[in-house]
Amino acid sequence: MRHPPRSVLLAVAGAVALVGSALVPVVSASGATPACTVEYSVTGQWDTGFQGAVKITNNTAALSGWSLTFDFASGQKVTQGWSAKWSQSGTTVTAANESWNGSLGTGASVSAGFLGSWSGSNAVPTAFRLNGTTCNVDAEPSPTPTEPSPGNGTAPALHVFGNKLVDADGKTRRLLGVNRSGGEFMCVQGYGIWDGPVDDAAIRAIADWKANTVRIPLNEECWLGLSNIKPEYAGTNYINAVKDLVARVEAHGMTPVLELHWSYGQYTGNSAGCSDVHATCQKPMPDMQYSPSFWSSVAGTFKGDPAAVFDLFNEPYPDRATSTTTTQAWQCWKDGGNCPGISYEVAGMQDLVDAVRGTGAKNVIMAGGLAYSNDLSQWLTYRPTDPTGDLVAAYHVYNFNTCANESCWNSTLAPVAAQVPLVAGEIGENTCSHGFVDQVMKWFDDRNLSYLGWTWNTWDCSSGPSLITSFDGTPTAYGTGLRDHLRAINP
Repeated sequence: MRHPPRSVLLAVAGAVALVGSALVPVVSASGATPACTVEYSVTGQWDTGFQGAVKITNNTAALSGWSLTFDFASGQKVTQGWSAKWSQSGTTVTAANESWNGSLGTGASVSAGFLGSWSGSNAVPTAFRLNGTTCNVDAEPSPTPTEPSPGNGTAPALHVFGNKLVDADGKTRRLLGVNRSGGEFMCVQGYGIWDGPVDDAAIRAIADWKANTVRIPLNEECWLGLSNIKPEYAGTNYINAVKDLVARVEAHGMTPVLELHWSYGQYTGNSAGCSDVHATCQKPMPDMQYSPSFWSSVAGTFKGDPAAVFDLFNEPYPDRATSTTTTQAWQCWKDGGNCPGISYEVAGMQDLVDAVRGTGAKNVIMAGGLAYSNDLSQWLTYRPTDPTGDLVAAYHVYNFNTCANESCWNSTLAPVAAQVPLVAGEIGENTCSHGFVDQVMKWFDDRNLSYLGWTWNTWDCSSGPSLITSFDGTPTAYGTGLRDHLRAINP
């Protein structure tokens, strides 16, 4: 779902603890300004992998190009990275500037990030060189933290069995609940991380509707800590905020669905949401530059939590790109690459499935189809290969969509639902009523399928649409339909 104007999105920025970061502070023993300073941090760590970041500050004459080198002492390996050209020879890692960030003026800083593997220990590098000059990092390095695995609270572990989602005991689990928007836009707009409170009382209010699932939209640049995001809302701070919210959702017995909503890549073609290269709106497809890294990091962070579900990309629309045929659109959707009408290199759904599974994560994965996830007509033909078999079809429907009636559902959704689990990740209407979602819920109920209402935010229900007028769970006229229905089927 696209979002209402910023004027109705009121920010509530909470304090986020810096947990799990190994930071090498910049200290000059002599008190003189060093030629360059480097801050190295571990922003996330899991059993065999981690996410790292470097911030380089140049304190001498302006540079037209830069190359940072450092050595790993514990056998770590860089597997992928962003905002620099990363390479490794033996223990020595090199991060060289990209074409767009090579200029580094006096006093200027640049940040880059990477994913890596480790075993045994993950010791922090102790020396850094910028263009051959040793940077001042004389302080003793902070100890590398032991990252706690995100717990799965009382929410059930999930996997796919035939065309159903089941828990560890084989009992069918329908995902019935809400979306909690905010994490995709607040950080990139510089206002915070969440739109409104996400404390225990706020999450309990969702559970009080008898919801058992909360879908959490995320921003790729904020998770990866790219330099255009305010540091307080990026990287470690953002990741820890997401982990905290997931823990609270699971503590109330609800399934968290982590979803890539806004991503990088400039698109100005048909139906463009913005002209910005940054992750400030819905793009037609995920980008190869950052999206696989995003999913490798998210999957690495939550691979120990089988209750968490991964939704690969909010609403693909390569079919809207200039001169794109339906066949080309579905090929782009699956395999990515250089897609017609899209100027950036696209990551296909197969690329993202591979990124998740490459971490060893076995979590359930959702993949939405074309036309903003409203078209699943060729989903079965082009579905990605998943070695674990835990792939789910995702569908979005609003009263203003093309496929928004029983005839279309019977012809395009029913065949999909006969073979794989089907989750309507977003349902809604812009009427401030619930007549349409009532029809959707009945069709899905009759087939024992899943659906999540958009959205648990206090916006105007005709522009959102929004389920609530207050984060205590007071519903809008539209939200009343979902609340009363959930309570009726889950007494």
